[in-house]
Amino acid sequence: MASIVKRKNKYSVVFTYQDEMGEKRQKWETFATNSEAKKRKAEVEFQQESGTLVIPEAKTVRELLEDYTSIYGVNTWAMSTYEARRSLISNYINPIIGDMKLSDLNTRVMEKYYQNLLKVKSRVVNNRKPNNEYLSCHVVREIHKLLRCAFNQAVKWELMAKNPCINATLPKGEYKTRDIWDAPTLFKALELCDDDVLKLAINLSFSCSLRMGEMLGLTWDCVEISDASIANGAAFVFVNKELQRVNRDALEKLNEKGIVFKFPTFVARTNTALVLKEPKTKTSTRKVFLPKTVAEMLKVRHQEIQEYKELFGDEFYDYNLVFCNANGRPLEHQIITRSLQKLIRENDLPPVVFHSLRHSSITYKLKLNGGDIKSVQGDSGHAQVKMVTDVYSHILDEDRRLNAQRFEETFYQQKKPSAVSEATVEPTPVTPPVQEPQAITEEAMLNYMVQNPEFLQKFKVLLGVGN
Repeated sequence: MASIVKRKNKYSVVFTYQDEMGEKRQKWETFATNSEAKKRKAEVEFQQESGTLVIPEAKTVRELLEDYTSIYGVNTWAMSTYEARRSLISNYINPIIGDMKLSDLNTRVMEKYYQNLLKVKSRVVNNRKPNNEYLSCHVVREIHKLLRCAFNQAVKWELMAKNPCINATLPKGEYKTRDIWDAPTLFKALELCDDDVLKLAINLSFSCSLRMGEMLGLTWDCVEISDASIANGAAFVFVNKELQRVNRDALEKLNEKGIVFKFPTFVARTNTALVLKEPKTKTSTRKVFLPKTVAEMLKVRHQEIQEYKELFGDEFYDYNLVFCNANGRPLEHQIITRSLQKLIRENDLPPVVFHSLRHSSITYKLKLNGGDIKSVQGDSGHAQVKMVTDVYSHILDEDRRLNAQRFEETFYQQKKPSAVSEATVEPTPVTPPVQEPQAITEEAMLNYMVQNPEFLQKFKVLLGVGN
C-alpha cells in the first residue's frame, strides 16, 4: 500500500519496496498537486498487486529515459508519438549526453547541448530522407520538450533536485509558413488532373480539411451519401480512424494500444505493419459535412469499387476502404504523394505537399465564414484553437491587395487633405436646417391624383365630397 504525505506545499507518495538484494526500502515521490499524488498512489498500488512495480533508480540520462519511456511513455504516448520520441532518443540524445550523470546536468550544460545540436547531421529515419542536412531549430525544440518532461518526472521520482531544462535558452529559428494553393490554382490543378483517385483525394482534403491518414482510413460505413442526404445538404463523412504504417517493435511495446485493425503482411521480412488506428486526439473524431459535388464524387467512387469486386471476384481484398487499389488492398500515402508531385511537375504548378491542401481548406473556411474559428476547428479536428489561428490560417494575397485597394479609395483618392482625417473618425450627425415648404402647383397636384387613385379617394373623403 501507499500513502500521501503533505510537505509544505508539496505532496509525496510514500511506499515500500524490495531492492535487488531483497531488502525493504522506503520510496518518496513528490508532486506539485494532490490530484497528481492520488493518481500516482493508485498506479503504485495497482502495480504492487499485479507484481509489475518498477522503481526508477536511474543515475544517467540514458537510464532515466529508459525508465521514463517504459513507465510513462508506454502508458500515455500514442503509437506515432512513441516512435518519434524513441527515434530522437536513439539518434540525438543517447549518443551525445546519454552517459552523463543526472547530478552533472545544469542549465548551462543544456544550453550548450542545444547549440551543439545545430551542428549535428540529420539521420535517415524509416527510409525517409531528411529535409535539412543539419538539425533544425524545430527538431531541437522537440528534443527540449522531451527532456523537459523526462526531467520533470525525475524530479517527482526524487532522482534530481531540479529540472535543468526549465530556464534553458533555446536556439531561435524562423518559422517557415507552408506554401499553399489559392482556389484558382487548386481548381486549375483539378481540371488538369486525369487521375480520378487523386482528384477525389484533393477534393476531400480541401472540402473536409482531412489529414492524409484520416482520408486513407475512411471506410464506407463512415460515409453517408444517400440521395436524400445529398439533396438535403446532410451528406457527411465520419472520421474515427486513420491509416498508418508503424514499427512492429512499437506495436509490441505498446501492446497494440489504439489499434482498430491490423492488415495482413503482404511482403515478407518487414519491420513495419500497416494498421488502422484511433485518431491523433479525441477531437480528431468528428463528423464533417460534404459539399454536394464531393458527395456525388464519392457515389461514383463507390460504384467503381463495386465493379472491381465483380472483376476480381474472390481475389478482391474487401476491407471496405474508400481509397484502395484495384484489388482492394490499402492505398498508402506515398501513392497519393507521387501522383500529386507528378501532376505538379508535368503542369508547372506551384510546388506544394498534400498536407498543404488542408491548410488551404482551413484558410478558405475562415475567410468564407467571417472568422468563425470554432466551426472550422470542428471540421479540422484540432484540440487547440491556437493551431487554427496561428498555423493554418494563411493570409491570402488577394485579401491583402483588397486592403490596399480600400485604403486607396478611402484615403488617397480624396482631393482635400481634410477628407482623410474625416474618413478616419465617424462624423457627428448634424440636424439639417428646416427648409421653407415649396409651393405645389395645381397642375402638379392634379397629375399626382390621377396617378394615385387611392390618394384621390381619401382626398374626396377628407373634403366631404361624395363618390
